[in-house]
Parts: sequence; structure tokens; C-alpha cells
Amino acid sequence: MKILQVSPYDFPYPGGVTQHVINLDRELRARGHEVKIMAPSTADDVEARFPGFIRVGSRVVPLPMNQSRARLSLSPQLVLRVRRHLRREHFDVVHLQEPLVPALPLTVLQYSTAVNVGTFHAARNSALFYRTTRPLIRRLQRRLHGKIAVSEAARELVFRSYKGAYRIIPNGIDADFYGAPQPPAEDLADGKFNILFVGRLDKRKGLDYLLRAMALVQQMRPQVRLVVIGAFRPAQRRTYERQVRDLGLRGVVFKGFVSDEEKRRYLQAADVYCSPAIGGESQGIVLLEAMAAGTPVVASDIPGFRTVLVDRGAAILTPPKDSTALARALMRVADRPEKRRRMAEAGLHRAQDFAWSKIADRVTAYYEELLNEGEIGGAYWSSNADLLETGRRA
Repeated sequence: MKILQVSPYDFPYPGGVTQHVINLDRELRARGHEVKIMAPSTADDVEARFPGFIRVGSRVVPLPMNQSRARLSLSPQLVLRVRRHLRREHFDVVHLQEPLVPALPLTVLQYSTAVNVGTFHAARNSALFYRTTRPLIRRLQRRLHGKIAVSEAARELVFRSYKGAYRIIPNGIDADFYGAPQPPAEDLADGKFNILFVGRLDKRKGLDYLLRAMALVQQMRPQVRLVVIGAFRPAQRRTYERQVRDLGLRGVVFKGFVSDEEKRRYLQAADVYCSPAIGGESQGIVLLEAMAAGTPVVASDIPGFRTVLVDRGAAILTPPKDSTALARALMRVADRPEKRRRMAEAGLHRAQDFAWSKIADRVTAYYEELLNEGEIGGAYWSSNADLLETGRRA
């Protein structure tokens, strides 16, 4: 198959959707498919790093979305560039990540004559984005021949505004990569109990609640350390450093952005991984990466995480925004080495269900199913929206 993956976000700026595209690209290529990626990018070397990359926009605008900032391209030249590439390439499948986010995916949907598949990643706290944009993009969303949601939380959100059948295919992880034993991170090898937080410092990630929990934990366990890694801006870091000072915390280390190799070492060296997110998480990829690395997990009891942590033996879930409950859970894990061992074993087992090799098999099977339906259905897969509706009614 000749496949185009489309992402609306600045590529390869760190983010869950970008990582999804990179990993799916690798797996599809390994299966012999011809794959290209289309996205905006501010990185000068993006074409060299990702073979077949199609850059459509080198300027991005950070826009508020899901209590975070989405780096999108709103270039007026998108239409010309998209039409030129689609006419030249003749893709069998166009796979759009977050297909209803402006502006690139909607432009591709307008002009694609391939089988169009959309993956919905977001699980926002409300469906306001879909409700407010529905009058504008209702016709375009009908051009999606197949719809994937990465979790029930993501499906429920989009389903409120756009009814239809959604195939649940979760995000994957490189389980072998995170499970391969590595030398421990040197700065964690001093005998202290290490709690690890990974992620951007957006409000919905809940770091402020973890810091409040740390104030309670350190009253009883002074040797507990918190390590914070992820892509965050200096202003965000200063906000949380002030909170650390105000709470009188010790041993809180802000590492900033690290490579995947470094992240793996920190995950394996940590005694527990903690995600205190307050909502808006569709799945929780880093939770799975921590589990694949053999690290116990303490996380918020939110819908997106429940999908991953269906086996409660692999994690302790606490009510979101409840620093006291979070502190109690962290102390339970700190005080019980045998419990940590059992949690780690359960997590390793669960993480294998999300290995990218398995996820890619499900995605390609869905592509083939849709292509076969198109061959049988005739006008069903027409690029004309009116014919598409006619095929459905017939």
C-alpha cells in the first residue's frame, strides 16, 4: 500500500501525536509499505531525518487547545501545496491524525481521493471544540471512510458531536526498547527513593498536586526525591520552582527535555512513576513506557488512564486533584518493596498488549478492510461527498 500520514502539529516537536506518527511510520515501512508523512515543521533538517517527509508550512502558530498549546500551521499556501502533492502521489490510504483539527487535516480531507482514515487522540474535559466547529466541518468529516479512537475516552468525546462507528485501536509503545536493561541514571544511584514525573508542565498534567503531595511525603520520608523531565518552557519551570520554594521541598530536580534513551534510563532507575494528571488524557503513553521499563505506577483515576490500567495490580490510582490521597499512595509504594515488585511484574505483562508491532497489525488490518469495502461498494468510496452519502443510503 501507498500510505500518507498527516499530522496538524509542528513536526517533530515533542508530543504524543508526533510520536505516534513516527512509530507507525517505522512499523508500516518494516512491513514493506510505501509511507510518507505530511506535516508543518519548523525544523530545518526534518526532510533529512524522516525519508519521504512532505513539509507543508514552516511557520507555526501556538494556539490554546485542551489546556495546552497546539503548534499549528495556518498558512494560506496550504491548499496549493496539498493539492499538488495529492495529485502527484496517488495514495491508497490517507491516514489523518486528529483529522478535524485545523488546518492541514481538513485541507487534505477536502482534496483526497484515497481511502481516508482518521485517528482521534484527544480526550478533553469537554466537547466544546467539536461542538463549536461542527457547522464548519460537518461535510468534511463525512469524507472519513474509517474512524479510529485511541481509547474509549477519546471515542466518547468525538461521538457526542459526530455519531458513527469508531474502531478502538490504542497508541502503541516500543516495549522492547523500554524493557532493554540499561545502566542506571547516575544522579539517581545514591540510595534515595526516586519518584519520576515525565511530561510537559501544562496545568492538566497536575504537577502542582504532586508537589503538594511531596510536602506531605517528605514530612515522613525525608529521603524521597522527585525528578521532573519533559519539554517545558523556562517560564513554566519558574512557576513550579516558586512552588517548590514556597512548600519548602528538598530534592526536586527539573531536568528538562531528555532524549528517548535518557528517558528510558530514568524510567528504569526510578522507584515509582507518578502521573497526577487532572484530565484531558486520552490514554497515557508514558504510563505504559514506565510499565515496560519495569517501574510501578501511581496515577490519577481518570478515564484515559483506566483503559491502560485495567489490571489494577500494575498501578495505584488515586482521585485527581487529591494531594493527600496521592501522598498516601506514594508512601505505600515506598514502604513496601514486595508490593513494588508485584506491581512491576504486572506492568511488564500489561505493557506487551500495547507493543507497536501488535498495534500496527491492527491498523493495517483496518486499512485492508476499508480498501476491500471500497472495491465492493463502488460509489461508496467516491471522493464526492454527495455520492458518498448516496452510497450509504443505498
